[in-house]
Formats: sequence, C-alpha cells, structure tokens
Amino acid sequence: MDIKIEELFDKVTDQVTKLASTETVIGEEFKIGEFTCRPVIKLGTGFMGGAGEGTDPKSKSKASGTGGGAGGGLGITPVGFLVTKGDEISFIPSDRKTALSSLLDKVPDLVEKVAEMKNKEEAKEQEKEPGKSKK
Repeated sequence: MDIKIEELFDKVTDQVTKLASTETVIGEEFKIGEFTCRPVIKLGTGFMGGAGEGTDPKSKSKASGTGGGAGGGLGITPVGFLVTKGDEISFIPSDRKTALSSLLDKVPDLVEKVAEMKNKEEAKEQEKEPGKSKK
C-alpha cells in the first residue's frame, strides 16, 4: 500500500478552508430595530499529519508495515458585533463585561422612545373614551 500523505493533507486543508470562509468569520446580518448587526468570530485552526513504515524487531518473520494519517481542527470563539445605524458603524465586543454597557450607549434614546410610545397609547385610549379629559 502506497501512502500519499501529501494528498491526504491537501484534502484536510481543503475541508478546513471551506469551513473558515468569510461567511463563517463575519456572520449573516440581522436587524434589531434601526440597527443592523453582524456577528464577528475568532477562528483558530490546527493541522497535523504523518506517515511511517518499518519492521517489527520482535517478530520472527520480520513483518513490515506502513501507516499514515492527517487531521485538522477548527476552534470558533465569538468576538463581538459590527453594528450600523445610518452612516454610523460601531464594534461591540462580546467577550468583555462592558459589552452590555456599550450596547446601551448606542441606544441612549431607548427610554425616551418607550415613554413616547406609552404617551401615544394613552392619548389614543383617552380619545376613544368620551367624558375623560386630556391631561
């Protein structure tokens, strides 16, 4: 049996390369309200391969053999999000405790918007019910 370790290693690297595409590192975008977000990950890879042949010194027939193998590994870690709103682009890291505070910094008017929505709903309810005065 002839071992073609280079071919085997090429097949492993081809498969890992397919997995480590741009779409993997920069994920599919999604929307949260006015914000467009794209996840970003850190990708680590590792490869190994080897082959050998030899005889068994303990065997009376001095049997010989060959063997080989190749492998690869992929590690994926979330890093953060690219966030856009209009012309503004920001990066919000997900691997720090400050990620939540960064996100809240990007939405400073959230409380104001919720209050406006509540006031509009209350105004509509008051218009529907006759006899109630507007505040």
